[in-house]
Amino acid sequence: MKYYNIENVLPKELITVIQKYIDGGYIYIPKKQETHKAWGEKNGTKSYLSKRNQAIFCRYQSGVSTIQLAKENYLSESSIRRIINQEKRRCLSTCSSLR
Repeated sequence: MKYYNIENVLPKELITVIQKYIDGGYIYIPKKQETHKAWGEKNGTKSYLSKRNQAIFCRYQSGVSTIQLAKENYLSESSIRRIINQEKRRCLSTCSSLR
């Protein structure tokens, strides 16, 4: 988030109106809805985790145990089981929408 000096951005008349409500404070102005990005989209985290989870699921389907997957990915066994269940649901919903 970048800070701007309001005197360099807005006209004096608007600054005077804003000062009636907040004099010397900070105001957060959210992005427009159409420019808002979801969590992890800006830095690639969402994409990375999606690929990682798909790889975990593929390895599980090929016979690798949840214990081994947990060790390889530095995750708990319960996290691995959660990922596997999420990927199963995702696959089932993708397959059913193709019919």
